[in-house]
Amino acid sequence: MKPIFPNLQGKQILVIGDLMLDSFYHGKVKRISPEAPVPIIDIERIEDLPGGAANVAMNIASLGAKCKICGITGQDSAADILKQRLNAVGVDCLLHHAMTNTIIKRRVISNHQQLLRMDFETQFLPNEWQALKPLVEDVITDTAVMILSDYNKGTLASPQYWIQLAKQHGIPVLVDPKGDDFSKYKGADMITPNMTEFEAIVGSVESESDLIEKAKKLIAKLNIKALLITRSEYGMSLIRSNEAVFHLPAIAKEVSDVTGAGDTVISTLAAVLAAGEEIETAVTLANVAASIAVSKLGTATVSEPELRAEYERHQGDNNTDHSIAGVVTVEQLKLSLQQAKKRGEKVVFTNGCFDILHAGHVSYLEQARAQGDRLVLAINSDESVSKLKGQGRPINSVDRRLAVLAGLASVDWVTCFEGDTPEALLKEIQPDILVKGGDYDKTGVVGWEIVEGYGGEVRVMGLVDNCSTTAIVEKIGREQIT
Repeated sequence: MKPIFPNLQGKQILVIGDLMLDSFYHGKVKRISPEAPVPIIDIERIEDLPGGAANVAMNIASLGAKCKICGITGQDSAADILKQRLNAVGVDCLLHHAMTNTIIKRRVISNHQQLLRMDFETQFLPNEWQALKPLVEDVITDTAVMILSDYNKGTLASPQYWIQLAKQHGIPVLVDPKGDDFSKYKGADMITPNMTEFEAIVGSVESESDLIEKAKKLIAKLNIKALLITRSEYGMSLIRSNEAVFHLPAIAKEVSDVTGAGDTVISTLAAVLAAGEEIETAVTLANVAASIAVSKLGTATVSEPELRAEYERHQGDNNTDHSIAGVVTVEQLKLSLQQAKKRGEKVVFTNGCFDILHAGHVSYLEQARAQGDRLVLAINSDESVSKLKGQGRPINSVDRRLAVLAGLASVDWVTCFEGDTPEALLKEIQPDILVKGGDYDKTGVVGWEIVEGYGGEVRVMGLVDNCSTTAIVEKIGREQIT
């Protein structure tokens, strides 16, 4: 049975925040300037897109939800373009036109790479934001969820006014924060910092338990309901004061551009919550949406059909807890396995270098996954591979190996272990079944005593003939010589 995708075409979302125009200059670099050692780019196309809080609104509209946006622009052509682009997708604009110019960020791009960014912005007057009050008060009663999209440009000079107004009307408030002082967001329902922003507030995070402890202290201090910390390649962690941490690994994707990924996260959260879904469902869909957004170049939006297709692809019959396969740290893996075991799921474990993925690996991992409900794959660190396989190995670094393996349907979680063997990891996570491929008996499997010692099972499986990473590497070497 396919997972049920929520109907996002429902209630109104109100976005308040810093508006800007993202302008992209696309072209090709064919020569270096004779005037200075800089590339000359021949501009072929100029693309103007709503950015900042306006990109949040664009994402909401792309998901099929209703949206109004309130913010400050100048009285210029950039403001006209912003309004035109937003109105074109059904976003209602509640704009105050200040005497300063609209904020513009211009990016020069060649061969899908940013070469230069130029920012044009002037700080608003300290009390300029107050002109937004009557605009919001006219629509507040029709609002299901409020988003405060803060880029520290002055629109949200007083977040407390909007938070208290929302509370008076029973409206949940989601905040995409900025700056080194989160006290200004006190009383919000959820704050969505990335890891860098979170550590700027609480200090360096040393471990998973340290992250949870510091997050819960911040939640209590700010009197908020939840923190959703986005953690790049380590996924997302939803932390609440009296609930178990809800962690989702990052979904393996080729990252083209992280511009606007935070906007995609908070817009998806708001749309799903406005549709009446639980917070875990909202976070799960936000994680999927983020993976789509970072695979696109520029300030990208995610459409409802894209999100639905990707969500259904990653969610299966066993994923009733919303968990999604991906790269995890050992601590994140332990938390995920605790939840899996509580549900009575049988956890299978295997390990290896997996330097160059070939047909034998894919077949073996599918067989291993079939032995239970969940498959954990642990791979050797780069240093360990070099010790085992010799100079010149690994061919692919650990981050690339992790990303490729996480994309396999048979793999639930993939992690890296230090040292020559996974024995320490086996002691920590205690899988139900240890699987290894080969033509030997179980006593040839590293860690078999550990697994059987706590009551687990060891299984040796056959390998696909004529499939070997070493043989592939040697063949490539011979062909290069000839």
